[in-house]
Amino acid sequence: MTALAERLSPDKVKLGVCCTLWWNDDFPTIDAGISFGEAVSEMALAGFQGCSIGHKYPADAAELKAALDLRGLRISEPWTSTYFTIGNMRQKTMAAFKETLAHVRALGGTELVVAEFGASSHLLPVDVFANRPVFTDAQWDALTSGLNELGEIAGSAGMKLSYHHHMGTGVMTRADVDRLMESTDPDLVHLLLDTGHMAFAGDDPLELARAHAARIGHVHLKSIRPEVVKRVREEGLSFQDGIELGVFTVPGDGAIDFRPILEALADAHYQGWLVVEAEQDPNKAVPLEYAKKARAYLADVLGW
Repeated sequence: MTALAERLSPDKVKLGVCCTLWWNDDFPTIDAGISFGEAVSEMALAGFQGCSIGHKYPADAAELKAALDLRGLRISEPWTSTYFTIGNMRQKTMAAFKETLAHVRALGGTELVVAEFGASSHLLPVDVFANRPVFTDAQWDALTSGLNELGEIAGSAGMKLSYHHHMGTGVMTRADVDRLMESTDPDLVHLLLDTGHMAFAGDDPLELARAHAARIGHVHLKSIRPEVVKRVREEGLSFQDGIELGVFTVPGDGAIDFRPILEALADAHYQGWLVVEAEQDPNKAVPLEYAKKARAYLADVLGW
């Protein structure tokens, strides 16, 4: 057993995979017709223990849990978008979060993931860099106070809230993440480290992991193809353009070396989910092939 295998052992971390290998939840036209049943069967076949929730999943918690239990899978996370930085959306954001929390509890999950999508450019057919929002101080205050409140709600339900920095949003860069961490309660709001989104934004995911190791509550392991990042920047492409061109890929492919990132997590005694993600077009990147590639890479690096 390697030193990393002892520090990030199966009793401390769980390996999950996002359904964005099989279809795209942001852009439904990026789809190869793969069904929910086929996708979760392939997740289990590739050797993962859990998965995110996607739009093709059964809405009924009992039906979904039965399908996952059959394949030995657990829910690694749901996704809830927040809209604290735009007008008249606080109550709707709170209501949607509470609905998601109840659904995840019924599934036996313990993790909640959020990202602020107020005025985000990532869903629009526009330059994702040039048109992403830059929050005012008032918007930052609305966001951080709202997140602290969500963190309290999650904690009172025995669950953990992690914030996902994301391309095209007001919390996209390392500087944005630093401000968010400084302005939120560390006991209530954790950080979801997404290696692919941070590298796409132009910052170093390893440096981010080291700087905020104590706050990291959830991890998305996603690699990038630098030549596509370069095209998106130089040609003013949209987030969807980048995905369709293959800007993201799985660990074991692309440009990111995950060993030092995992070492940094081990140094901080990280416990939780390590979730493989790659928002790829399944018509171009066979999902099971890439899921198995990622799992083999992690087996080599982690030692299990």
